[in-house]
Amino acid sequence: MSPATDTAERRATRPRADALRNRERIVAAAREMFVEFGPEVPLDEIARRAGVGNATLYRNFADRAALVHEVVLAVLGGTAERAEEAAEGESDPFVALSRFTHAAADERIGALCPMLAGGVDFDKDHPDLLAERDRLEGVVQGLVDRAHAAGRLRADVAVGDLLVALSQLTRPLPGFACLDIDRYTHRHLQLFLDGIEAPARSELPGTAATLEDLRRGP
Repeated sequence: MSPATDTAERRATRPRADALRNRERIVAAAREMFVEFGPEVPLDEIARRAGVGNATLYRNFADRAALVHEVVLAVLGGTAERAEEAAEGESDPFVALSRFTHAAADERIGALCPMLAGGVDFDKDHPDLLAERDRLEGVVQGLVDRAHAAGRLRADVAVGDLLVALSQLTRPLPGFACLDIDRYTHRHLQLFLDGIEAPARSELPGTAATLEDLRRGP
């Protein structure tokens, strides 16, 4: 094979930079609009916000399920990265846990939680989603374990409690636009974090929630 032929073949199989940028713009626009309007927002509206044509959107994503899959993957991956950055960048385990909690809110993981529950199945058909979920849960469990070991996190709080609170406190309120609650989200997350820092100031009812508890459901 000649060098010219080899170069031509690599160019044919490698996505162009503008095609990759279009795909990234579509995913970013979908994330924003799923947060604002829910996962049933019209795809042509997503294309319009991304600044691409409908044909470009469908060339990248055959249907809504494929786009939802990519958005969820991006959110899980981005949140896992924030957790890893917090673990590596903070010497105080509770400061690291707090840093992750606020960063996860900015990733909109709570706002997109209904999509995780209803639009995507974490099973053998989605190994990439399973891998990102396991990565995220593993890092967050590590943050919680470090904070417990240092005596900085109250003993009756587990990783499931953190994830439930994060989901509830970062989900848009009925009747409010997402941007309207941004100024409250981090305020209320900090109130929650102050409540789980050791030493405990009260006795919590029930038992600490683990990852296994969350997967079992009610």
